[in-house]
Amino acid sequence: MRGRVKFRIGRIVYLSFSRDATVMGFAFPKEWRDSLVEAEPEKFSLPGQSDLRYHWVHVRLAAIDADEMRELVEDAWAFVVPKRVAEEYSALRARTNLAVAANPEEIR
Repeated sequence: MRGRVKFRIGRIVYLSFSRDATVMGFAFPKEWRDSLVEAEPEKFSLPGQSDLRYHWVHVRLAAIDADEMRELVEDAWAFVVPKRVAEEYSALRARTNLAVAANPEEIR
């Protein structure tokens, strides 16, 4: 993770960008990352050997859209914050999404 722009919660890094802004690293459960990389190797890759000890995966930014990036960032954040905080945020997002779906013309 050296040489990257990093985002933290306390001392825990949950998101980083390469200096050339082509790759984003993000917190992700170790036990699922091999499956993620194997399912979409054109998008995702494992971190370098020295960073394999961390809960971490890389994504090529050119391979994802804004919605997928938002989902990855929010999931990475939720992975490192206290469970209660993540649950409250998730509930708020669900209520907001329902309100938008019910009144889409008010958003314009």
